[in-house]
Formats: sequence, structure tokens, C-alpha cells
Amino acid sequence: MEKAREFLELSSENESESVSRLAIHPHRVGHEPSFYEDFALRGIRVDRVEPGLVSCTFKVPRRLTDRTGKMASGAIANLVDEVGGAVVHVEGLPMNVSVDMSISFLSTAKLDDELELTSRVLGRKGGYSGTVVLIRNKATGELIAEGRHSLFGKHASKL
Repeated sequence: MEKAREFLELSSENESESVSRLAIHPHRVGHEPSFYEDFALRGIRVDRVEPGLVSCTFKVPRRLTDRTGKMASGAIANLVDEVGGAVVHVEGLPMNVSVDMSISFLSTAKLDDELELTSRVLGRKGGYSGTVVLIRNKATGELIAEGRHSLFGKHASKL
């Protein structure tokens, strides 16, 4: 526990001042991205959208790398969650809720690598949807991660 506390503590006055200057304004849902969305997804480019398919490009930024310069596994999991949810989202309805995610981390992505993210719908049954998200290094074609994402959305009946 002590090691965790030491790791999370700010190590200098400059870091403390930087954190205290952060301005996090209240989030206006539907009008602007939240702090979380802006931090995690800033820079993602949607290249193609079709029924059951979303394809995006994302260049790995420094803010999402670990100490070794590799993209953090949590950032990869977040991309699986966001892009997997986007492929089943219906405009005008609330976002579905993630039920389960399974991610195979097959390789690593480094700072400034350009990634190709492809999300496809595997199937739907009632309000339940299953998706698969592939994350590849765009230059080499190497598969970085494969995620399976299950979501549930209870939407109003059309009857």
C-alpha cells in the first residue's frame, strides 16, 4: 500500500501547481465531450461507417503511453469499449451499457504509431448486441489487440 501511495503522490511543487490549474468544467451531456472523452479519444478519426461496421484511425499520443513509451493497456481497453459501443449505437437513443468485454493483447503499440480500429457487429438478440473490435498497426498490419464486447440497451418499443 505504501508503494502505491508513493507512486501516486506528486513529486514536486511544479506537478502540484500543474494539477491545481486543471480546469474541469461541468459536463453538458450531448453538447460537448466530457473531460474523459476528450482525454481518451482526442485525435480519433472516423474513416468509414456502414450498418454493422465502424472503421477509425488513431495515432498513439503521449498522454496514453506508459513509462516505457508503449500504449497503456487501459487505453486499448477504452478504445475497444468506445468503438465497440459506437457500432451498435442508434442516433437519438441512449448509449447501450457494456455487459462484458474480453480483450486479447497480442502486441504493443508505441508512441506515434498509427492504429487502424475496425468494429463489427457479431449479432443482436433483443436488446443484447455482440461486437468484435480489431486494433492493428496501420503501417505493419500487425494485430495489436482483439476485443469482444457485449452490450445491452433497453429501448422504447415502436408499438
